Amino acid sequence: MPPKKTQPKYRQIADYLREGILNGTFPAGQPLPSEEALAKQFRVTRPTVRQGITELRASGLVEAIMGRGTFVRSPHHRPTLTRRRGVRRTSEGTYAEADGIRWTDAENATVTRTDAPLALADLLRIPPGEPMYTYATLQTADQGRLRQLHRTYVPFSVLVGTAYKDKPLPAAPELYQALADMGHELHFTEHVRPRMPLPDQAHTLRLGEGVPLLHILRVTTNQDGRPLVLEEFHLPGEDLEVSYPL
Repeated sequence: MPPKKTQPKYRQIADYLREGILNGTFPAGQPLPSEEALAKQFRVTRPTVRQGITELRASGLVEAIMGRGTFVRSPHHRPTLTRRRGVRRTSEGTYAEADGIRWTDAENATVTRTDAPLALADLLRIPPGEPMYTYATLQTADQGRLRQLHRTYVPFSVLVGTAYKDKPLPAAPELYQALADMGHELHFTEHVRPRMPLPDQAHTLRLGEGVPLLHILRVTTNQDGRPLVLEEFHLPGEDLEVSYPL
């Protein structure tokens, strides 16, 4: 009979912590044992301990709180950051993000011409393959602590007969004012879903292993319901919630 395979140490650590969480040894809202304590208990290095804890984070059992450690997730825990979503008009009549965060491009926005893929064409109600202006940039706020990927798509058909028929529109939020100046009354709809990031997105947003992102699609329409612009946001999904007024 072949010998029974021994589980890797990181898996033993994950199983030990998971059992303790489920039987109440490590109560919800309380910190896990430190990496140093677990490393000594299992006679492993701290990177091995982190690998085990990553498995628990991926399954939603624990959460890392910056500067405090890793805690057992509580069903009553409130996220450390709540962001109000939407677009508002300022007292000066300009447009701004509802959360009031002042985002800065961490790099020069890349402006390219792309052809609309099927999924985006469906949201914009344009034929697949129609050319679009596409803006893509990494944005930061709060001295780089907050990060998001922001991509904007403007179909060429929206610009026919305007001053922008041969040149790209400005990026949002100035984009909204430019559309309003064309005579459009603007309305906004957002579609939100969580998903796991692609490797380059995880690197750019500084996401730990097993941390999801929030994928938000904002469609700007006019008074006739015609889609004018599609914006795509990728936000770190760890300990973040978004809120909408109804």
